[in-house]
Amino acid sequence: QVQLVESGGGLVQAGGSLRLSCAASGRTFSTYNMGWFRQAPGKEREFVAAVTWSSGTTYYADSVKGRFTISRDSAKNTVELQMNGLKPEDTAVYYCGANSISPRTAAKYDYWGQGTQVTVSS
Repeated sequence: QVQLVESGGGLVQAGGSLRLSCAASGRTFSTYNMGWFRQAPGKEREFVAAVTWSSGTTYYADSVKGRFTISRDSAKNTVELQMNGLKPEDTAVYYCGANSISPRTAAKYDYWGQGTQVTVSS
């Protein structure tokens, strides 16, 4: 059974940092893209960042480029999202996902975690 379990969310002031972690289990993800998406109340789930597990190629949304860094640890089977320079508009539930086709498209994702709340106060 595939499981993606996020952790690391919380409340932080604007300008602060958080590090999210996604623990993956239940199958081999070596051919997958691992992504982070976020969803604010009343809005659609939007792409944040992704990494191709095999090559380490990374992808970022323009809104987070230069502030967020995605990485994967093959030994621990985890994907992490380092978030610096957080802004109130980054407030959302952050989801970890896995897919084998398109790293930026939520509809193409096969597996999702339960989400972790990130709240940035002004």
